[in-house]
Amino acid sequence: MKEQPIPTLFEWAGGMPVFEKLTDHFYEKVLSDPLLEPVFKHMSKEHQLHVAHFIAEVFGGPEMYSSEEGSHFKMIQKHLAKHLTEQHRQRWVALLLETADEINLPDDPEFRSAFVAYIEWGTRIAVLNSNIENLEMNPDEPMPKWGWGVPGGPYLG
Repeated sequence: MKEQPIPTLFEWAGGMPVFEKLTDHFYEKVLSDPLLEPVFKHMSKEHQLHVAHFIAEVFGGPEMYSSEEGSHFKMIQKHLAKHLTEQHRQRWVALLLETADEINLPDDPEFRSAFVAYIEWGTRIAVLNSNIENLEMNPDEPMPKWGWGVPGGPYLG
């Protein structure tokens, strides 16, 4: 019997339509949230799509963000001097996880562990970078790649 390859987080989640749905619904919440709305009220109409493509690529999806919309360096630059706080970060994470539940993103422990780990890691970096004026980073820094981590794959039990 041939062993099945372990799917990427992108594949396990359901592909690009799921990530686009996640960010569409999430940013609706953001724009009605008293803490986050002032930070995001001037975002472009494409912002949530770019975020969907970025996260999807990090999770093993197609290289749409890095080949068509930006780079890891450019994503980090967008956060410079925004002066995000830990309260902003916590609210952003809470709303994203709430949205993930509402759209039925996979809720198995292995996927959610990897998903939450990336969201925690990425948002903490965003806060750090939002409180500096200049970015000392290689502009060719590759996109982060996130996998299953310690569990090593989905629970198929």
